[in-house]
Amino acid sequence: MSTVAGADPHLHEPGRPYSPLVVFDFDHTLYDGDSGSHLVLWLIQRHWARVTAAVLLSPLLLPMIAWLPTRRRAISVYLWVGTVGTTSRGDMDDLIDEYVRIHMRQIRARLLPVALKVLQRHRDAGDRVIIATGASPELARAILDFVAHEDLPVIGSISGPFLGGMITVEHCHYRNKMRMIWDAGYDQIAIAYSDSSADLPLLQAARKPVVVNPKHSRVAMFRRVLPAGTPILNWGCKSRGGDRVS
Repeated sequence: MSTVAGADPHLHEPGRPYSPLVVFDFDHTLYDGDSGSHLVLWLIQRHWARVTAAVLLSPLLLPMIAWLPTRRRAISVYLWVGTVGTTSRGDMDDLIDEYVRIHMRQIRARLLPVALKVLQRHRDAGDRVIIATGASPELARAILDFVAHEDLPVIGSISGPFLGGMITVEHCHYRNKMRMIWDAGYDQIAIAYSDSSADLPLLQAARKPVVVNPKHSRVAMFRRVLPAGTPILNWGCKSRGGDRVS
């Protein structure tokens, strides 16, 4: 599996270069939850020493996660704690495969049927569809494999080795997500789907933004900053806001 978005063979597929570009976020958009956090939690829970280290560090790290400029560093520390002893990208890919295999039933249950139908409609229409996610592309693609979308181009956060473990080298998040999309060779976005206020740069860059499964506390903000009439939908995340779509 590739570790660099620009080197991912899925990112430069032949097809219709002038078809509308449609970008889907992954977590809380196609998947009910935060897939990257679920993976890191499992990595940490594999050994009591990792759990102890994570608990001791959490009073420092949790506030850092809540603040956008320090989020990547905090995520990197948790990832490092969960992967000490993993020194190659291939080893990390093996861990992702093991996690997905062990949690197959739970992962399948978190994929949102309404979201997958919308995704399939865009593919059937010949649109250029990509996933842009804060999770690792390897994780998102392994999950999409369950529903026969493993061939989709995925732009995601890149991890790399550091002091005997893995850290997040490139976080596909906020404005950096847009930069990574442009760097992968994509340009004008026709439609963007996301739940997150951190994806405002993505939603505002799209000709048609669609907010899905937002936090209840963010609905008013989305209505204020996005064009009038922007759909704010709920595709099946019971704890989230938006107009329910059956």
